[in-house]
Amino acid sequence: MRARVSSTYVLAALVVLGVALNGPLVRAVGSSARLQTAVTIFSGVFVQAVPFLALGVTVSGVIAAFVSPALLRKVLPRDEIAAIGVAGIAGMALPGCECGVVPVARRLTEQGAPGSVALAFMLSAPAINPVVLIATAVAFPGEPGMVVARFTGSLATACTVGLLWSRIGRPAWLLPRTARHEQRVTGRSRWEVFTETARHDLLQASAFLVLGAAAAAALHVLVPPSWYAHLSGKMAAAILVMAVLAIVLALCSEADAFVASSMSALPLLPRLVFLVVGPAVDVKLFAMQAGAFGRQFAIRFAPLTFAVALVCGSITGFVCLGGAR
Repeated sequence: MRARVSSTYVLAALVVLGVALNGPLVRAVGSSARLQTAVTIFSGVFVQAVPFLALGVTVSGVIAAFVSPALLRKVLPRDEIAAIGVAGIAGMALPGCECGVVPVARRLTEQGAPGSVALAFMLSAPAINPVVLIATAVAFPGEPGMVVARFTGSLATACTVGLLWSRIGRPAWLLPRTARHEQRVTGRSRWEVFTETARHDLLQASAFLVLGAAAAAALHVLVPPSWYAHLSGKMAAAILVMAVLAIVLALCSEADAFVASSMSALPLLPRLVFLVVGPAVDVKLFAMQAGAFGRQFAIRFAPLTFAVALVCGSITGFVCLGGAR
């Protein structure tokens, strides 16, 4: 009988290979300043995300093992619109970045939650949890409007995307083919279901996190460090460029406020859009969502989320930050 090579063995082999080639890799990176920068960005994105990814897959395992569809239906309002609002507010209860909430959202859909509700939670959790809001307040001292605007804009983005998805979304666009995984966990104890689900989600999400972090690092070294200085006074262009930059930098939501605050040459409004768009859609998230829900879902979901986050961030900024400040 032919032995099956699992993803765990592949991961272990890659780790061993990396250790064995440590010397040549270090010399190759040290020979190029741009490569050093790319490695630093890759490491930063990955290291920032891993603890919250671990939290996310742990929650995902708990949901798979202990939350039945019947219980989920009792907690969520029967009305889908009300459930979307509840899911958006419930995002405050999961301190973590966007990486960790993707497997949680997938598990919610597999346990019977409407796709629109799971997506609203997936968008709100990394953007309005207390850790992110406190980090934003620390990064922008003396600007309480930034905290209010980020909370309002991000919550509006999550709920708006959820409402739109409830109207235009299709179940076939969202649910991945998980029959094999479900077969492996059916009939086991809750502890076995928890450990198997968490291991499965961690390995899968980590693989796409690596791909997304690598893409973010590659794009980061191509962006001139002084580009934003030329955007001062060009509000529309600054908003659009900062929104696109949030996508390619793929920063963790716990750290992006400090990056935005360092861009002091720009008004607050474009920097707010950067903070609203980033946790909702970026290259890292696109890769992880494609792995969790399928490429066809990510291709449809990312443009919708970008457009809604751009509009919600801009409107909220004009209201909460006094216009073009």
